[in-house]
Amino acid sequence: MNRSLSELFDLSGRVALVSGGGGYLGSAMCEALAELGADVVVASRDRSHGEAQVEALQAQGAPGRHQAMELDVTDRDSVEHCMAMLRERHGGLDVLINNAWSGRKNSWESIEEEDWYHDVDVSLNSVFRMVKLGFPLLEKRAGCIINIASMYGHVAPDYRLYEGTDHANPPSYGAAKAGVLQFTRYLASFLSPHGIRANAISPGAFPHAVTRENQVFMERLQARAPLGRLGQPDELKGALALLASDAGAYITGQNLCVDGGWAIW
Repeated sequence: MNRSLSELFDLSGRVALVSGGGGYLGSAMCEALAELGADVVVASRDRSHGEAQVEALQAQGAPGRHQAMELDVTDRDSVEHCMAMLRERHGGLDVLINNAWSGRKNSWESIEEEDWYHDVDVSLNSVFRMVKLGFPLLEKRAGCIINIASMYGHVAPDYRLYEGTDHANPPSYGAAKAGVLQFTRYLASFLSPHGIRANAISPGAFPHAVTRENQVFMERLQARAPLGRLGQPDELKGALALLASDAGAYITGQNLCVDGGWAIW
């Protein structure tokens, strides 16, 4: 018997972990999962950010048992502790979203080796760390993995966008995100015998409030996208809902671009 769309998108009773869940884009991801009925674990380096997000979900009346958890994705001990808590409280994990990011805003001229290693550790090595240590929990539930990559993981930044501004896109960022995309494809292949799906989402320009204050830079970004505007966090909800739920049960190894058409030019 065919299931309805509401049944396919229903995440009731499933446990979802969002690293960086208290952040700008992570908050929207947590909202989407909670709206679909999941028990959301909001993981953040700053526990207070996660707690604030949990309070927001509860205030919105989102169903499910939501909780905040302190997590530093660059620290193996922290990741191990997080997975141990998930095992103790939930017995498994249905949805793992690797979203956490905190890089160093360097240009080609200013970046040093230390910066490169730091950015790659945060953006790429942390994804390996989370999946490797979370695998036993995902295996129990035949769960799914969603890695948050970037348009700059498959297209190069246009240097002209950044000329004359205090904004910079470090070479380490795109290189690490490209690694995330390939790692996602690897996971889709090698974890498929365990019933685990792995996909990526590549957001386009979703600038924070501080960045939006630079009107010249914003105009350049908007002109670069075929849709002629910037992305809003809630515009990631649909892609996330599809990949996290049974509505996307036959989708794996894919990179879903949510970039206003940025990468087609």
